[in-house]
This record gives sequence, C-alpha cells and structure tokens, in this order.
Amino acid sequence: MKHHIEYTFHVRELMARVGIRTSRDLVEPLRERGITLSESQINRIVAHDPDRIAFQVLAALCDVFGVEMNELVTYTSTEVKAKRSRVAGDTNVPLLAAYRPVRARIHRPDDD
Repeated sequence: MKHHIEYTFHVRELMARVGIRTSRDLVEPLRERGITLSESQINRIVAHDPDRIAFQVLAALCDVFGVEMNELVTYTSTEVKAKRSRVAGDTNVPLLAAYRPVRARIHRPDDD
C-alpha cells in the first residue's frame, strides 16, 4: 500500500509562545546560531509549510524555541488505495452506449 504523508510546521505558534511577534525578530536569534537567512526567507518558513528545509535550520529553530523536533513539525500518514490498472485481456469493458452523445433536439416556440 502507498502512504500519503501530510506535515505541519508550528513555527507561528511557537513564536507566540516565546514572545516573538514577527519573522523579522527571528533573524538575529538564527544568525547567533550560524543561520543567515533574509527576512523574506524566514517569512516563507513562518507563513507556509516549506517543501524543503535544511536540517541545520530545523535544529536552529528548535534551539530558539527550546523545543524538540516533534513539537516543531507534526505529520500524519494515511494509506492510499492504489488504482487497479487494466490488464491486457481484461473482459470488463465499459458499454460503448455510455460514451455515445445524445442527439440534441431543437424546439422552436412556433412549432408548438
């Protein structure tokens, strides 16, 4: 079975917990930990769940907020049913009538 994984970053909630109001306020604490990011890059991490993020940035954020990784990022995994592919020689062919268009009839008011 295939799995679909969804994840959520809780940067904004953790910022509120430690009293950091804007992403601009994260620039200096991250710089102290060796992470040099611009305000716009930090804002993207805060405002959106990033697709890719360096492990050093994750570790620095955990250190800034004083939390473990599982408090910064949570995820859920759900099983996805695989679609059954058609196999050559499969006799389950849909009816062709279901795919044929229906002829349109035009009714004019003076034909009544």
